[in-house]
Formats: sequence, structure tokens, C-alpha cells
Amino acid sequence: MSEVVNPTEQKTDLRDKVIAALKTVYDPEIPVDIYELGLIYEINVFPVNNIFVLMTLTSPSCPSAEVIPGEVEQKLKEIEGVNDVKVELTFDPPYTQDMMSEAAKLELGFM
Repeated sequence: MSEVVNPTEQKTDLRDKVIAALKTVYDPEIPVDIYELGLIYEINVFPVNNIFVLMTLTSPSCPSAEVIPGEVEQKLKEIEGVNDVKVELTFDPPYTQDMMSEAAKLELGFM
């Protein structure tokens, strides 16, 4: 008898894998991952395992503006079962240090 997988459970599991992958991407100038930095505004897992990520950078003139979104896309495409990935960059709302997690603030000495 084959096991029936709840689609909602499968979507949550994939979202967890997406977050884990995002936590492996770092801004080269800051020793904290982009998820904890608060650079990820939105993560959507659509049917057929298409992933959409809306993210920002610490500044519009960030030297890594070309590198980070590409690295995010690459890491997400490496997740087993992911079909397609779209990473969109936005600067609205502008990034502030308030968007960082407690762990990131602690790591960077802001607490």
C-alpha cells in the first residue's frame, strides 16, 4: 500500500527546505545568512513545486547585487523536487537593521 502524502504537508516540507537553503547564502560583507539578515521578504511554493522568492539587499548599491540573487536561485534549484525558481529583487520597503532576526543582531553585536 502506498503512502498518501498530504499536499499541504508536502508544501510545508518544501518551504522548510527552501528556508534551509536560503540560510546557506551569505552577503560576502556580513557574516550572517540572508534569511537571518531579513533580506527575504516573501517565499511562495506554488503547485508543481515552483518557488518564488521576493528579496532585497542591504543597499541598492550593494556590490553583491549581481551575485546574491543568482546564488539564491542556484541553491533553490538544487533542492530535490523543485521544478522552477524565480527570484525577484525589490527595494520597497527599503531594508533596515530592524528586519534582522535576534540571532543576526546578536551575531553582529547590535544587542
